[in-house]
Amino acid sequence: MGLVVFVAIGALVVTAVAAKVVIDNQQAQARGVSLMSCDASVGPTQPGQGERGTVDASKLDDEQRGIVALIVSIGKQRSLAPRAWQVAIQAGMTESGLHNLTYGDRDSLGIFQMRPSMGWGTVAQVTDPTYEVNKFYDVLLGVPDWQNKLPGDAAQAVERSGFPSRYHKWEPMAATLVEKVGQVADVVGCGTGMGALLPPSQAAAQAIKFALGEQGKPYVWGATGPDAYDCSGLMLRAYESAGIILPRVSYNQYHAGALLPVREAQPGDLLFLATNPADPDSIHHVMMYLGDNKVVEAQQTGVPVHIRAFSFDERELVPQAVRPGV
Repeated sequence: MGLVVFVAIGALVVTAVAAKVVIDNQQAQARGVSLMSCDASVGPTQPGQGERGTVDASKLDDEQRGIVALIVSIGKQRSLAPRAWQVAIQAGMTESGLHNLTYGDRDSLGIFQMRPSMGWGTVAQVTDPTYEVNKFYDVLLGVPDWQNKLPGDAAQAVERSGFPSRYHKWEPMAATLVEKVGQVADVVGCGTGMGALLPPSQAAAQAIKFALGEQGKPYVWGATGPDAYDCSGLMLRAYESAGIILPRVSYNQYHAGALLPVREAQPGDLLFLATNPADPDSIHHVMMYLGDNKVVEAQQTGVPVHIRAFSFDERELVPQAVRPGV
């Protein structure tokens, strides 16, 4: 049963990145993998494979591209890291060639060749693309330490194949697709912010650069730099460096740009906390989203400007993000 989703990927170009050994090569080679990526868990595992990934990705047909788009879309909706999308793409390409098959070995079906007899779901479920992708992610999240495994090894932990090394073949292509379809910069982790979404504008990129450069400076209520900041003072100066003037305080900054659903936030967008998230007048904190479930902020007295892990389920999170200058 085919998936009628058509997505234009466009030109798939991946810049080669400097590589370094991240785990013992002899141990890796014993498993059939030559590890030379900046992060052992993401990106091409051999130098110079970016071009191969681009070539493989360019050969995908409309159904395959639609399935990749669905994998990425559901991953974003569930706030999963780009690494999870890559694992799913590699598994799907290995199991079905990224086609939603109505046949397979014994009763294996669908994108990931899930077997109803093994408890993956009914025949109708395991041939429904949305169910299949969500089910794959559900099982992946139950794999201990999956984030720190090679993507191919994580895929094998979900699929439990009799041919465990075959998932590595599609790693360069999957990394390429995560970058281009998912709008992820530097998926191999050699630059700043592995797995960070691409900022929506040059202004956002500059604001991020400024804010990250202020890390370690103290929090002082009412301060707007250059030696100390409060939460809105940091956002004020970050966007000022990009030529965008924001109001001074956080609840006014909420009205200083385009509103969008908070789960659609991109790097550089402002996120807000409020005592009553439904009432913008009760906003008491602002921070900058970096992508990959991270924010940079001047949080409170005694805590310097820093990056921290962030959850879209935070209790006081205002349901709208703001994109300054739009």
